[in-house]
Amino acid sequence: MASKSESVVTELDHRRRILPLLIALAIITFLDRISIAVAGPRIQQELHIAPERWGWVIGAFVLAYGIFEIPTGALGDRIGQRSVLTRIVLWWSAFTCLTGAAVGFPALVVTRFLFGAGEAGAYPNISGAIVRWFPVRERARTQGFIWAASRLGGALSPLIVVPMQAAVGWRLTFVALGASGIVWVVFWRAVYRDRPAPGVDERVNLHSGVPWADLLRQRQLWLIFAMYFFQAWGSWFYFGWFPTYLVRAEGFTEAEMGAYSALPFLCGALGNVAGGFLSDRLAARFGLKIGRRLVGSASLAMSALLLGAMTMTHDKTAIVVLSSLGFGVADLMLPAAWAVCLDVGHEYAGVVTGTMNTAGQLGGFVCSVLFGYLVSAWGGYREPLWLVAASVLLGAFLFTCIDPTRQLVSAEAAVAAKKARP
Repeated sequence: MASKSESVVTELDHRRRILPLLIALAIITFLDRISIAVAGPRIQQELHIAPERWGWVIGAFVLAYGIFEIPTGALGDRIGQRSVLTRIVLWWSAFTCLTGAAVGFPALVVTRFLFGAGEAGAYPNISGAIVRWFPVRERARTQGFIWAASRLGGALSPLIVVPMQAAVGWRLTFVALGASGIVWVVFWRAVYRDRPAPGVDERVNLHSGVPWADLLRQRQLWLIFAMYFFQAWGSWFYFGWFPTYLVRAEGFTEAEMGAYSALPFLCGALGNVAGGFLSDRLAARFGLKIGRRLVGSASLAMSALLLGAMTMTHDKTAIVVLSSLGFGVADLMLPAAWAVCLDVGHEYAGVVTGTMNTAGQLGGFVCSVLFGYLVSAWGGYREPLWLVAASVLLGAFLFTCIDPTRQLVSAEAAVAAKKARP
């Protein structure tokens, strides 16, 4: 029988194998999703898609992502992340490949919707794996590494897609991107197991019921929902419209766009790592409430100001600097926000993170679609960007109202939910 010290070593060793896989998956998710924005100017030209219709191409992914986020997060909580991540990664990789087969606007919208349905459960199930295997003191920094990796995927996207589509065209580029997810599944199946680590969180358990009535009555959950809805406007401007903005509004060449549109995501990667460590450090010193709130609200407020400043200049250097800082500073918030879901959700982390990210996708959908119509209506990007900045600022205020020390479901309610399940 293994000693306690041997068990701890085994758990640590397993975490060291799991984390690189989760980081790799985060890179793949954003490499796949940002590629459509990078290839956007070329696709719009070839398929004759106007700005307001392009908003629906971006929005189709976001809408599906939001619809399937909570169910897929809950499924991971119930049957385990190993199985669920295997299924959804294979699904979205297939539709990444099929994006390259789109021959017109309707086909592209349908393909991107189905792609989004697959990617929907990625981060709730990543969070579910984290809450099973990582102790509370490491969760924000672990989320920081995950979200930093996602931004690295976003940064790699233009650096890979622009030269690749110049060499083989945008269609074959999507086929190559889809293949990376299939390779990831092979390693995931070989390494990951759903068994919760003893001593990490005694309440974590597979096959538990979800006390929806208790969750939906919680003001905390709705504050988290609203905060993430509004902050997502800033993120989705970068995810869906930023490359087009650089080319169409500010006169960047495709080569310049490919180089400079990577910089905000590189800053985001640094911001996520720094935000994770900063949130954990402040939480350890001043408590969860200050540690999570201060990082989240201050970073979003600063990002809103930087976005507003970007609209006041047409100098290319200033635009690159302000946009990069705006995204990087905003991403200080992400580890704190996702750690809050683990703080208040515990064994329902998949459901809570799924709910929060659904709000983000809903906000992203509204922003992505509305932004295209506003660009057409106003004939430019300044006023739509002001609206984005105002939304991010509102998200900053809402973050100050969230209390990460209050669990959404009490231990008694969790036990009752389990007993109520057939």
